[in-house]
Order: sequence, then structure tokens, then C-alpha cells
Amino acid sequence: MSGSMIRRVNWNRVAQLLVVLLVALGLKQYYSTASANQLRWILAPTATLVALVTGESFQFESYAGYITSDHAFLIAPACAGVNFLIASFLMLALRRLWLDREAKISWRFIPTTAFVAYLATLAANAVRIAIAIRLKRMPPQFGAFSPAELHRLVGIFVYFGFLLLLFMVSERGRTKTTSGLLSLASFPLLVYYLTTLGIPLANGAYRQQFANSDFWQHFVFVLLTPLVLILPLAVFRHFRTRQGLLTFARNR
Repeated sequence: MSGSMIRRVNWNRVAQLLVVLLVALGLKQYYSTASANQLRWILAPTATLVALVTGESFQFESYAGYITSDHAFLIAPACAGVNFLIASFLMLALRRLWLDREAKISWRFIPTTAFVAYLATLAANAVRIAIAIRLKRMPPQFGAFSPAELHRLVGIFVYFGFLLLLFMVSERGRTKTTSGLLSLASFPLLVYYLTTLGIPLANGAYRQQFANSDFWQHFVFVLLTPLVLILPLAVFRHFRTRQGLLTFARNR
């Protein structure tokens, strides 16, 4: 690399990128060993929101989580939604760094982005858990899915749906057309795959589970479910583009 190219490197931007990645990796590592007591900063407000939505009453059980008064449902560390928090934070932060790569960005954008991702996580968690409680009251077998499969399917659908919604809201002021927004929908999909499949595979979390059929079932669910949300958007964009071309041809 020549001296002129080195001088053109935005070292402040490189440092911000490294901090964003380190925050995400650090949070992932923290979450992998955190107990319910250590996750009360996200479990407590989640339980409060779920109580408001469902009318259920929760109480905290040390090292277990927030449990309903009838002990039928537990909001445990696995329900904290920290993986969604990481995905939201990465998506918003990386997008900002890329779009404004020629401008000076204040370091305040990192805690601001983390706070927005935190609020989005609480909302997504509340919706997902409220649905899970509702499903708990339903018959054990729902259609072609077992309770565990349905729980997993709803979780992926809600989390990626909120991630996609957060992305489109954050881009609304930048991208003026619906078609432009839809063309960017692959970005949150890539971030979702990275955080739910890429990072666990890279750190060996599933190394002992490759021969386990449950792992491959989870892999297929995570891989295909988000496409159910992306596909209607792609079809909508196709027809909008086609309609625009037909309108243009008629007006010539």
C-alpha cells in the first residue's frame, strides 16, 4: 500500500468499526455464560411488557428467570433475546458506518445505536413471548408442527420480522422509494444469518452437534423461515417495477 493510500485511510472509522465488532462479540461471549440474575437488565423490562400485553403476573426466581404466578411459563435467559440485540446493533451500526463512510461520525452513534437496538429487542421479545404464552394454552400438536418446532418457527419469524421492520424504518429517511427499500432487504438477512448461524459455527458452539438431527432441523428453520418474509417483498417489488415500466411505456 502506497503512502498516499495510507493517508487516505479513515483511521477513526476503522476504530469505530473495530469497537462495534468488539462490542458485539463481547456481548455474545457475556450472554453465553450469563445467568438470569446477570440478565435482569433485559429480562425484567421484558417481563413487565409481557405482563402488560397478556395480563399475566410474573415474579423473579433467582438463577431461573421470571415465572408466571401459576408456574406455567418461565422467561429464562434463553428468552432474553440477546442474539436479536446483537443482530439489531450490528445491522444499524454497520449500515451507518457504510453509508456515511465519507463523513465524520461522532462516537456517540455507538451508544445511541445500542439503545435503539435495546428498545427494539424489548418490543420483539414481548411479542414473541406473548405469542408463546398463547401457544402454550393450545393443543399439544398444532398442524404439522410439534410444540418445540412451532416455538422455534414463531421465534425466528418474529425476530427476523422485527429486524426487517427496524431496518426499513431506519432506511426510510435515506431511501425515498419503496422499491429502493426492498432492494436493500438482503442486508438484514445477511446480518441475521451471521449472528444466528455464522458466529455460533465459527466459535464451535455446534461442533458437537453436527451429527445431531436437531441441529440440522434448527439450521433449516433459520435458513428458510426469513425467506418467507423476504419473498412477498420481492414479489411486491417485482410488480411495482413492472407497473412502473408499463406506465412509462404508455406515456411515451
